Amino acid sequence: MCGIYGITKKDYQLIQGYIDVCAYRGPDGSDIWQDDHVTFGHNLLAITSQPSEGKQPWITEKGNVLIYNGEIFNYQELLTTFNFTPKTTCDTELLAHLLDTKGHDCVEHLDSMHGFAYYDRQNKTITLSRDHVGIKPLFYAEISDGIIFGSEIKGMIDHVPNARCIDEFAAAAMSYSGINATKHTMFTNIKKVLPGETLVYSIEHKKFVQSQRTFITPNSNGALDNEQFRHEAHATVKMSTLGIRKFGMFLSGGLDSTLVAHELKNILGEVDSFTNEMNPNVIIGEDFNSDANCAKQFADDIGLNHHRIETTPNTVETYWTPAMQHMEQPVYNMSMPMYYYTNKCLSEKGVVVTMAGDMGDELLGGYQKYWKCKQDPPTSFDDMIWKWMHRIKRPVVLTTKIDAHDIKKELMRTIPEQLWNDKDPVNSYMAVDCITQVPEEFFSRNDQYGMRFSMEGRFPLATKRFMKYCMNIHSKYKIGINKSDTKLPTKLAYKNILPGYIIDKMKTGWTVPLIYWFHNHPHLEKLAMQYMNGDDCLKNVVSMDNWKQKKTKVVSWMMRSWAHYYRMQL
Repeated sequence: MCGIYGITKKDYQLIQGYIDVCAYRGPDGSDIWQDDHVTFGHNLLAITSQPSEGKQPWITEKGNVLIYNGEIFNYQELLTTFNFTPKTTCDTELLAHLLDTKGHDCVEHLDSMHGFAYYDRQNKTITLSRDHVGIKPLFYAEISDGIIFGSEIKGMIDHVPNARCIDEFAAAAMSYSGINATKHTMFTNIKKVLPGETLVYSIEHKKFVQSQRTFITPNSNGALDNEQFRHEAHATVKMSTLGIRKFGMFLSGGLDSTLVAHELKNILGEVDSFTNEMNPNVIIGEDFNSDANCAKQFADDIGLNHHRIETTPNTVETYWTPAMQHMEQPVYNMSMPMYYYTNKCLSEKGVVVTMAGDMGDELLGGYQKYWKCKQDPPTSFDDMIWKWMHRIKRPVVLTTKIDAHDIKKELMRTIPEQLWNDKDPVNSYMAVDCITQVPEEFFSRNDQYGMRFSMEGRFPLATKRFMKYCMNIHSKYKIGINKSDTKLPTKLAYKNILPGYIIDKMKTGWTVPLIYWFHNHPHLEKLAMQYMNGDDCLKNVVSMDNWKQKKTKVVSWMMRSWAHYYRMQL
């Protein structure tokens, strides 16, 4: 796991500055390579090999240059498939070989999480690529000298014209959907390489000359086989255990994380697990510690080394500002300080690789919205995008300059139409979530906060192998008649393996009772008012009226904090 940075000109100082800004992404070393046409930089976090073996930028067999952030989970399989004998144990060597011999089409063979840049010195092209579901980030901007790109936005903002102006398309997408799933970022002129996207940039012609996408289609041809499901779940967790560093499990107490923890325990033997506990707890409609209590019981039952992380109003107060500083792309989630603090705690316990159960809900129908989708399914790709856009009530309106129809057109250019399967609209809807909501909210959060503390985040349920298997199961086997009949494959396959208090438990969100803490902890409101009464560019857009509404209270605070920290303009 690493940080990668580059620009299409000779500029050692600029890339060194980028490396320094993002130094936490690679405490095991950094280096720069340049010629007259490009400058590449790299921060190294060694996971699967010793730092000396994984030093980058990597000079390939043909003299090309590769910088790479990620892991190839089917590494051993590819060594056999392509009859390649490496000189090191570092998967960067394999990727370099495949790019040299197969070109960028090799990404179709990778079951990986990655963001990489590959410089073909003969053809004077740069290939930028991101994994199939966008676990690893990669951003770029077209500038006068060509392009600048990197793993994080903060290192390029001041080198991109008008980047601190809020992008209207991104703001409109946030307004309608709660997340920005377009190619735009909130920073004008800075774009994201989309999940599964590979781009080829010509230095000579100063433009992108090729583009392709890799994604998992909802074939929906299969039925549920409990034994096969367990086999695939075990296999995908085992694939994800590559490495020589300490693992830590985010154990929320939900079905997906307990499944991963169960398989991880069987594979590794000794596993450290971590769960947040709210203090003071709040029980209004739901017990905010119900999942934490289940996680503790499960950890005790199977013998995990369990750690309970206490989250308090003081935690929120202490870590709100640093959490906002490292949240480059704002999301409508009130738990960001908790995630920041949790990653900090895992790092202090020596964890370098984190595991989580994200993607299980989207693959297997774990949310009520999928049950509702089954009752009123979309009738076409066009209709699906429209319904996906309006799946939530507009929380905060950031702009009115771009209407819903323009955003829909932009999303239809962003989301592959091949995800639509008219024989299974529900599976199609879930497939869209896999490449939109999950990378934009869950994966980005994990990368930003995990890498802040030099930790790699892995998501076993998001491998290509497991996704292909799950997307081949028709949604009728995932969602039943009743509202509680969700995520049936996991529940049925693990009925006699995972305890009943996990299988039968109602799904709850992993969140912080911030709304309720405000009433009894005035120092939180005082902190929020520093931003809400501030002079940032959103003061007339995200106003005190938003703050007074329960549903937009924390979101408005978050948006104003983000705009303040990044000195954004409208």
